[in-house]
This record gives sequence, structure tokens and C-alpha cells, in this order.
Amino acid sequence: MEEVCARFVSQKISKARWRPLPAAALQPPDLFATGSWDNEDNRISIWSVGDVGSAGLNGEYQGEPQLLCDIRHNGDVMDMQTLSASHRWENAHYHADQYTACGGAACTGVICNNPEIVTVGEDGRINLYRADQKDAVRTIDNADSSTLHAVTFLRTTEILTVNSIGQLKIWDFRQQRNEPAQIFSLTGDRVPLHCVDRHPNQQHIVATGGQDGMLSIWDIRQGTMPVSLLNAHEAEMWEVHFHPSNPDHLFTCSEDGSLWHWDTSTDVSEKPSFLHQGGRSTAYFSHSTINQSVVSAWLSNDPTKDRMEITNLIPNQTLSVNTLDVLGPCLVYGTDAEAIYVNRQLFA
Repeated sequence: MEEVCARFVSQKISKARWRPLPAAALQPPDLFATGSWDNEDNRISIWSVGDVGSAGLNGEYQGEPQLLCDIRHNGDVMDMQTLSASHRWENAHYHADQYTACGGAACTGVICNNPEIVTVGEDGRINLYRADQKDAVRTIDNADSSTLHAVTFLRTTEILTVNSIGQLKIWDFRQQRNEPAQIFSLTGDRVPLHCVDRHPNQQHIVATGGQDGMLSIWDIRQGTMPVSLLNAHEAEMWEVHFHPSNPDHLFTCSEDGSLWHWDTSTDVSEKPSFLHQGGRSTAYFSHSTINQSVVSAWLSNDPTKDRMEITNLIPNQTLSVNTLDVLGPCLVYGTDAEAIYVNRQLFA
């Protein structure tokens, strides 16, 4: 039986991230960070999942997460990737025109590939930093005319951004020109994309989610449209994450209060399809399956993997689930209900 431990924190949680583990680590993660939003006093907090000695007789985890330290954060925490504050870059994102010197703009996304750090913002700007340097290594001032919502590394010198008009853009920092190397887009309505993640082993496979709650799977080697559009949440999808070491598993969370586990590793009996075919399923299932027409576990012709199992990990959802992170057997997520949750037996 899975054990989910909750801690009510009197703050709306916008981001939660596990402290990374060494590749050869045998122990599960034990520290995570959270950031808050929409509070008068926003904070970044570091938590321990608890005392190992508090495990029950069957090994199940008992006890709520423990606060180790926190620090005040000016403004909403929009994204988070690291635990140590080594530099502070002021006014990384701003609105500027011929009439005003500058006005602050939200930094909406950050991604790290040590020592490189990339930020994107509502000003359409892309910044490339190094953790050991004070000044930006490179800035693309007018990278996008719309808001950039999220960013991920594809390779050491390439990033992928998603924006508020349904576009994915690949940027190659080896190129001196400030233009994307490639542009992908959703057809039809320009639905804003809020989140993106790259498959950890197959860099050409990318997952995105947006305002309509759809899960889109892309193969950036071919075409300019998604390989598959999957009916998912009933409201905005805020985050999408492939499991870093078991990427047949993918996780999404939404404004509708749900957190879904998408599993392509098992063959399950046929049940109602959620594959998007122009319409939208209005039925809500907390546990269902989906016929998969995408070609790997996410894109392959393997006949044993032509089904996808979906589980809603929060059957009694209420307010928005804004953030999640997975590492090893552990899941952490945060909500607008001013709570953080830890599941240490995700695959039990």
C-alpha cells in the first residue's frame, strides 16, 4: 500500500524539487525544496522527508516532512532547479520600450545543465548564465514576441522553449544569430503551452502540456507538429515530467486538482480510449487506459507497448496541483491548498 505523507504549510506551493542524487546512489532522495506564490511573504524552503527511524514495521514511511530552513523570496517562485544560492542576477527579465527605462517582467522558467543556467521570461527574453560568472554569457533580447513559459535542455548547446501561442522553438547557442534553429507548433487554435520535458534517454522525444490540459508528444526529428495529442486534464496542465531513470513513466499535474501517472511499461486490457480525435472526452476516470498510436514506449512499434495505463494519484482532488517532482521511488507535489505531499513508494 502506498504511503502519502502531507504537511500543511500555510502557503500556496508553486514549485517542489528533489535534491539530485549521485548516479550510483542506492538510497532514495531525502531532501527537497519548495517555493511559494500568491503570499505576502513568499519563501523558498528546504525539507527533509523525515527520520528513517520512524518507518513502520512493514517499511512504510511515517511522519510528515520536516522543515530544515527557509528564506524569504521577493515575488512568486515561478520555477526552481537548484538548492544552493551562489549568485543573484537582478533584473534578468524586464519590459523596456522607448518611453520607459524598464519595468520588471516575470522570469517564468529556469533550467540547469551544470554549469550553464538558462532563464526565460514573459518579456520573450532568453538568458544564458554560468554558475561561476556574475554576468550573462549570452542574452537573446527578442527571442519571442509572446511570453516564454518554460525551457529545457536538448543537448549541451541546444535548448527548447515553449510559449503562449502554442509554439516550441529550438535554440542552438553555437549559432550567433538570434533566431530559432527550428519551430514546431500545435495546429488550429494557438493554445498556450505551459510546460515541457525531454525524454532523459531519447532527446528527440519531448512532452508538453498547456492551457487545454492536453498532453502532446513530439518527435523533433520529423515534422513540425506533435506525434500524438492525448486527452488529459480538464484544466491547465502546469507541469510534465518523465521519470528520470524510468522514462516509460510520465507524470502530469493540473489546475483541476489531479496528478496523473502515465505508464507505457505494461500491456493492459483494452478500455475506453482517450486518444484525441478532434473532440474532447468529458468523462473523468481516476484510473483508466488509453490506446496509444504513438510509435517507442512513447514512439515504438513494439506490440507489447501499444497500451498506456493512466492512474490519477489524487482521487479526491480539490484545488490546483501546481508542481511535482519524481526521483527514484519518490514523488513530491505541492498545491494551492497550502500543502506539500510526499509519496516514498511510488511503484509499490
